[in-house]
Amino acid sequence: MPASPSTARAINDRLALRLLQQDGPLTATQLKTLTGLSRPTVADLVERLQGAGLIHVVGEAGARRRGPNARLYGIVADRALLAALDVRTDSVAVVVADLLGATLAEATLPIGSDTAADDAVEHAVALLERTARRAGTAPLHSVGIGAPGLIDPVSGELRDTSGLPSWHRSLVRVLQQRLPATVLVENETNLAAVAEHRVGAARDHDTFVLLWLGHGVGAAVMLDGALRRGVSGGAGEIGFLPVPGTAGLPSAVNCDGGFHSLVGSAPLCELAAAHGITVSADGREPGAAVAVRAALAGEGDGEAFLGAVADRLALGAAAVASVLDPGCVLLAGEVGHAGGEALAARVEERLAMMSPLRTEVRAGTLGGTAVLRGAVLVAREAAQDALFAPEG
Repeated sequence: MPASPSTARAINDRLALRLLQQDGPLTATQLKTLTGLSRPTVADLVERLQGAGLIHVVGEAGARRRGPNARLYGIVADRALLAALDVRTDSVAVVVADLLGATLAEATLPIGSDTAADDAVEHAVALLERTARRAGTAPLHSVGIGAPGLIDPVSGELRDTSGLPSWHRSLVRVLQQRLPATVLVENETNLAAVAEHRVGAARDHDTFVLLWLGHGVGAAVMLDGALRRGVSGGAGEIGFLPVPGTAGLPSAVNCDGGFHSLVGSAPLCELAAAHGITVSADGREPGAAVAVRAALAGEGDGEAFLGAVADRLALGAAAVASVLDPGCVLLAGEVGHAGGEALAARVEERLAMMSPLRTEVRAGTLGGTAVLRGAVLVAREAAQDALFAPEG
């Protein structure tokens, strides 16, 4: 059944807005080429979107060109603000951006383990509000939050999880109650996968598994360009994966004895010390990332240490490959970023000996910033769906 004129206009406008957001600024001629629409249709939609305050002229294409067809159109990026929060066990990082995702203001706040839950929440909310004020006067439209733990796939709420601070769940609830904005919560590792897929090391892969290697370990599953969260939101809780080489088995409430006990920052620091590598972590990144970087620089028995780390990582990667056959495993987070392609190549070599399934291993390129980058992208999509939906 053919679309009605109003539906066709809305579809065309949405397509043009997405192109302007992803590839803009663009001229009307470029929009015509990219959309396949006729020149009169493009002229109508440009006039319509300008009238709605969604796009404006930002310049001209080429010094010699003049006239309507040379005008460059871009998104009105300061129409609203986006915010992203990376909620860790001991800190909160905030980025406020415009509708194109450009950072306008950012801040980080450490939160000590002895801070009362209510105080921690108030400090985090105040940090977001201050950062948003520094970014400008536009209203805050969408907020993306990356947090450790399980996100209920039905309600979208952060679930109570053993071992995580109680203020995490309270923070999400308070932000949803106080802010006149859309608040979206996602597992931090899933957000890292979104960022690496859109702007990082997995841009050419719609199917891959990301291993987040930081203080702890997590995984995100991207299949055919879509995140797979699982029935309970627990897909990727690879820290609980039983593996050889640990002192016991994990339990339903504790991942000690699982994959976490091999590749978390603490056990990797112990492994580094056994290979003569001194870890002097400064608190800004996990000690394991410092150790890997030192090993690559030649400290201690660096080659043996990197080989042992690769052996451990290959155990988890082999389990992932045997179940999902993703074709690509990404080593992300601070440790994966520190190891770079040197560590990824070692893991790929060992994985090839353990699994008959050909699996490429890559290093993530975004490091510890991936969670915030992913949260900005999620917030941007939410704002686009709401603001960039022309009436018609």
